[in-house]
Amino acid sequence: MTTKLIIDSHLHIWANSVEASHGFPYAEGQEPPESLAEVGCASYLLQSMHESGVDGALIVQPINHKFDHSYVLSAIKAHPTQFKGMLLHNPSLSVEDAVSTLEDLVLKGFVGVRFNPYLWPKVGTQSWKPMSTPGEGGLAVYQRCAELKIPVGIMCFQGLEIHYDDVLELLKASPQTTMVLDHFGFTSFTPQGDQAFQKLLKLAVYPQVVVKISALFRLNDEAPYKRVKTERFDPLLTAFGAGRLMFGSDYPFVLEQTSGYGGTKELVSSWIEDKAAEDLIMGGTAQRLFGAWGSPSVRATE
Repeated sequence: MTTKLIIDSHLHIWANSVEASHGFPYAEGQEPPESLAEVGCASYLLQSMHESGVDGALIVQPINHKFDHSYVLSAIKAHPTQFKGMLLHNPSLSVEDAVSTLEDLVLKGFVGVRFNPYLWPKVGTQSWKPMSTPGEGGLAVYQRCAELKIPVGIMCFQGLEIHYDDVLELLKASPQTTMVLDHFGFTSFTPQGDQAFQKLLKLAVYPQVVVKISALFRLNDEAPYKRVKTERFDPLLTAFGAGRLMFGSDYPFVLEQTSGYGGTKELVSSWIEDKAAEDLIMGGTAQRLFGAWGSPSVRATE
């Protein structure tokens, strides 16, 4: 029997202390948390993937190295069958520089772009400049990604409701760009989060929207995440279908959870009754969006 690839669609790596002092420094003020500083490196991730039966990973550029993509790039070059990368867009760049930076990093092997709206300039005290602002680098990159067939991931860390209108503007401005919403769209179990989740379900009418079933612990539920399954995952599966959902761990932060890395992967897998749907969510959707990974690791098969 052929074993389907297990792909982790959302994780981060950063240099350990030795690597940081030998060519891969952290961005100013962005040192990793002390408890995870040494386990966020590429070598520790590879060990964790091997132990947990994960074949490939999409590395999302971490804020710890900000717009210096050299550490992630070095990991991709060293392990091309296991790693792919999602770059971090720099909203301070001009349209021309933003697009050229995108094209350069895509040529070097990155297969996705992350928009972090909190890196955009502040407007007043409660909001940020829209990612969809016409005539600026963010919108230009988003539109260019349609031509390059590069998905754009959106991190709505403070809640989807804050950025929902901006998300709609991006979808309208470039319908051919694939949009990926991280971590259940950050729709936590709060009154605001519940309302935002209903809006997230409505985004299923846009065929270009994909949702990451990732970072279960960020929805303020506790393992075994029963509410995440019944109140978030199950409705998303019904609304979007397995082909528009994909598993992600949010490594290395998942290491601090009781379920751990491998346990979280197994838990999400156990939620999916249909084998074809499981294959999509646990790896197939990621490969459709970001391209094929290498050969499966040696694991027991059914």
